[in-house]
Amino acid sequence: MTYNNEGLILLSFGLFLIFWNFGAMQKNHTEVWEKCLRNIRLNVNNQSYKTWFEPIRPVRLDEKVFTLLVPNKFFYEWLEEHYIGLLKSTIRQEVGEKVRLEYQILVNDNSENNQPQPNKPVETKETPDFSNANDIKNPFVIPGIKKWSVEAKLNTMYTFGNYIEGDCNRLARSAGLAIAKKPGLTSFNPLVLYGDVGLGKTHLAHAIGNEVQLKFPGKVVLYVTSDSFTNQLIQSIRNGGVNDFVNFYQHIDLLIVDDIQFLANKTKTQEIFFHIFNQLHQGGKQIVLTSDRPPRDLDGMEERLISRFKWGLSADLQAPDLETRMAILEHKMIKEGVGIPQNVIEFICYNIKNNIRELEGVLNLLMAQASLNRREIDVDLARDVIKNFVSEINKEITVENIQKLVADHLKVPVETLFGKTRKRSIVIARQLSMYLAKTMTDKSLKNIGEVFGGRDHSTVIYSIKTVQDLMETDTYFKETVLELEKKIKNSLRET
Repeated sequence: MTYNNEGLILLSFGLFLIFWNFGAMQKNHTEVWEKCLRNIRLNVNNQSYKTWFEPIRPVRLDEKVFTLLVPNKFFYEWLEEHYIGLLKSTIRQEVGEKVRLEYQILVNDNSENNQPQPNKPVETKETPDFSNANDIKNPFVIPGIKKWSVEAKLNTMYTFGNYIEGDCNRLARSAGLAIAKKPGLTSFNPLVLYGDVGLGKTHLAHAIGNEVQLKFPGKVVLYVTSDSFTNQLIQSIRNGGVNDFVNFYQHIDLLIVDDIQFLANKTKTQEIFFHIFNQLHQGGKQIVLTSDRPPRDLDGMEERLISRFKWGLSADLQAPDLETRMAILEHKMIKEGVGIPQNVIEFICYNIKNNIRELEGVLNLLMAQASLNRREIDVDLARDVIKNFVSEINKEITVENIQKLVADHLKVPVETLFGKTRKRSIVIARQLSMYLAKTMTDKSLKNIGEVFGGRDHSTVIYSIKTVQDLMETDTYFKETVLELEKKIKNSLRET
């Protein structure tokens, strides 16, 4: 075979490229590993980095396999159990999704420099390929019972539709809706919902999961309590399946962990959750956490976890105001198909202030007592039921109470406040009662007017303005108003 000059030049140039690429590839595995180490160092503490990553040596890298040399079999098993997720994601970030990780285990032959010898066998270990979901071990099911699938563990009764919005939860609910529309693509990742017991954190977390399942049927959603997560991990450690456990959680698109504060002082669990968190977050997966306190107050939690909890949005749920409590109770009544007098609803909501769960519990017990004892639902029955939930029942401030106290104090017949007489002493008593009713109760202007003989709201507004003007110009009148306010408040403490 003969070549002309042009052919020889092309052949030489082609051979040059082949050898140049081969040399570049030989160098590439070292450069890639150095980049991986820089990323790994950001995700583990200094001691773990020195112990488990500095001794690793890159061996070679081709299009499909990246081979690492580790000192011994124990070292390999430890990496597989504790750091496989971090290793694989870091390597794939630098090389590509299709690369496979393999290990060479150094044979312990006491040779100089502890390097593998050409004539010594070197054991090669390949990490499992989890591209097929059916190969993933699900910690929620018994092996062999059914194929790999994830039951979301969501309560389908908890939805946005029956989550009553108020000033106490508006931010958290809005963030939850935004996440449900674009899980993993908002700045609310993670979303940490925190607040006292019974304020709706779990309801909102389930609502997010249910909405995501509705809008994105292909996404894998999972709700788990921190206790369940810990128990699964303990079982995985006993069975030697930590790698499978971590890999399972890395395939979740929306992970909801309830009561994250119970991971406090559980070092091993926090370490595993830290790596799962990193992998999900880096993969654009959504994380929702609930807690009874803000991230900064999570004692017993590793600082690196707390810092990651702060990456997204921490939204607090506060105790609902009276109007929101009444709306929640009325929604529950409609759902249960029952009717309760308005004054009973107000009495319940006035006494149950800080816990929505207790509010619903009172309603359930109230209906049960009325049914079993064949009693009419009234304030007396509500008072008996509420004693099971609170140690001290507040006496409700009502417009009627105010009318009676004002009439007694100013020495006028209480029934004259409802009449049409224009006698000055009666008018002053009536206007003062309207003012106190507006400032000391949650009644609307319309409701107050109705209690005063069916007067319209403009009359109530005029009365309130008159009392305010008199308080600014008449010191004695102002003292009378303050004395009445004190008397009304003291009446609440009387048994």
